[in-house]
Amino acid sequence: MNPPLTRRQFLATAALAAASAPAAPAASRRVGLGFSLYGMKTLPVADALRVCAETGFHDVEFALNAGYPTELKVFSPALRKELRAQLAARGLRLAALMDNLSLTVEAPAHAANLERIKAAAEIAHDLAPAAPPVLETVMGGKPAEWDKVKAQMAERLADWGRAAAAGKITLCVKPHVGSAAHLPEHALWLLEKVKSPAVKLAYDFSHYQLRGVDLGKSLDALLPHTAFIHVKDSVGDLGKFHFVLPGEGKIDYADYFRRLKAANWSGSVCVEVSGQVFSKPGYDPVAAAKKSFTALAPAFSAAGL
Repeated sequence: MNPPLTRRQFLATAALAAASAPAAPAASRRVGLGFSLYGMKTLPVADALRVCAETGFHDVEFALNAGYPTELKVFSPALRKELRAQLAARGLRLAALMDNLSLTVEAPAHAANLERIKAAAEIAHDLAPAAPPVLETVMGGKPAEWDKVKAQMAERLADWGRAAAAGKITLCVKPHVGSAAHLPEHALWLLEKVKSPAVKLAYDFSHYQLRGVDLGKSLDALLPHTAFIHVKDSVGDLGKFHFVLPGEGKIDYADYFRRLKAANWSGSVCVEVSGQVFSKPGYDPVAAAKKSFTALAPAFSAAGL
């Protein structure tokens, strides 16, 4: 549970927002600090965008998942037009669309996933025609299944890549601590098999950290193939862990962001609030956004991002 911010904490957050507000429009930034509306399911989108902009974030991610105000089946042309205007009015860049798909499904579900990628591409171009957001997804399966399912995953991912290319978007796939592809070498193996310029990686160190993977080594290996970054923390170990907000774990964001700067990486560094956090009673999405910004903005600014 995340308690509401005190007045002192709120004022400190507001000061951080003012200090780190971009001098140029968000769309022109090489690296933006963002917040995923995956963690704001209970807020109307207009309110979520207002909170993100007022807090100081540059970027946002919309969730196409079921039950969200931007879920695929309700994302009408009228809603796209409205949200495009709201993004522009708030000075926010739409960095990504999230849709949690799986490569380890039967043929009918795979066909449905390809249709979802097609629909997401249309939404991406309607919302930001000059710079369409990436489509970001996990890949499904279970860790113990990797050797058994990796060939199928590569074959299906090639199909996803063709659908993304046809829709003129970039598809970013994210290895997950609880999924079949859960290590940097798994991600690189899939990319090598698929060889699609439309398929890139979404990097989320919290998942690799739980596997004992070094931050620097994983960034060195994966950043050249990474078009989108999620940030959050975790506590515990692989046997028993819980994802938490940025700053509530042990990730060194000063070191992390310096490495992004040194690598001349460009894209969005976007806070993802885990379902393990937002499903708790009393979860406050506004407080979560402000607390995450307070934890990340000083390191982001110090790194020169």
